[in-house]
Amino acid sequence: EDALTETLDALWAERAADLPFDTKEEALILASIVERETGSADERERVAGVFVNRLRRGMRLQSDPTVIYGVTEGAAGTLGRRIRRSELDRETPYNTYKIDGLPPTPIANPGRAAIAAALNPAETDDLYFVADGTGGHAFAKTLAEHNANVRRWRSIQRERGLR
Repeated sequence: EDALTETLDALWAERAADLPFDTKEEALILASIVERETGSADERERVAGVFVNRLRRGMRLQSDPTVIYGVTEGAAGTLGRRIRRSELDRETPYNTYKIDGLPPTPIANPGRAAIAAALNPAETDDLYFVADGTGGHAFAKTLAEHNANVRRWRSIQRERGLR
């Protein structure tokens, strides 16, 4: 057995009850999204909790890294710019703004911590998060709170000359 399979098997056995996915493959897909969404160890479980909450409610994941994966056709890295509206509107199997549920395959090779977070997400009421300018994220329970956080992030981007 390879290390990934061994790790996944061990963590799967200790997973939380009532997760909104049924297979180890789906757990790996969610873990890959968590891996791409945050490099911050103290946020992984909370990010996973947001995605689990969204899946449970039948909401789309709306994860930018999945869109980027679809746009770059799986190329590693980032776009190096903001995602364009046309890219958010583009139909790809990885555009979680357009598809329900999880994309068809992982978008990265998740580490042990991301797999653990996907299988034991934080218990949270959060449904949204956006970058906060510090390398972390601002989390929100409501769309109104999230929209305020997005406005703050856009302001930070403008101040930094990012487009």
